[in-house]
Amino acid sequence: MPDLRVLCPSIEFDNYATQPCPCGYYNHPEKDCVCGPGVVKRYLSKISGPLLDRIDLHVEVTPVKIEELTNAERPKVTSTDIRERVLRAREVQAERFKDLKDVYSNAQMPSRMVREVCQLDDTGLTLLKTAMERLQLSARAFDRILKVARTAADLAGSTDIRIEDLAEAIHYRSLDREGWAG
Repeated sequence: MPDLRVLCPSIEFDNYATQPCPCGYYNHPEKDCVCGPGVVKRYLSKISGPLLDRIDLHVEVTPVKIEELTNAERPKVTSTDIRERVLRAREVQAERFKDLKDVYSNAQMPSRMVREVCQLDDTGLTLLKTAMERLQLSARAFDRILKVARTAADLAGSTDIRIEDLAEAIHYRSLDREGWAG
């Protein structure tokens, strides 16, 4: 797959990664975590809430089995297909922000624009309100979710943020979830 920095040169990619626990096996599909009770929660609590709020996507990555890596089946979606979707979404965003200096993507959108550009229908508002309450998310997380949902809609070629775009964006806030670490 091509480097996203080449596909999207105007995006600043900040890579933040952490092991899920000191031994590295918490939530591993095949190996047991050997960390004692409370160790995982203490370990992950070292990442501050304000720092997590500033990260748009929280993705838990589990190891890929060798069988999946050696599977000869061609993927249903190719890198070329994905590249084309990304380029179309970038064009939509460039048009959306053409009158703003130094804003080229949804991630760079000023907070004052979020409510205007990222409008939700009643079902979406209910879903987001429920997620905010249950996950005890901050106002900053609220804006991040809306920006990510807008991007998901752009990638899908949708002019409106659909419920699936919003659900995907909420899903990417996994480290905000109460009890994530035990």
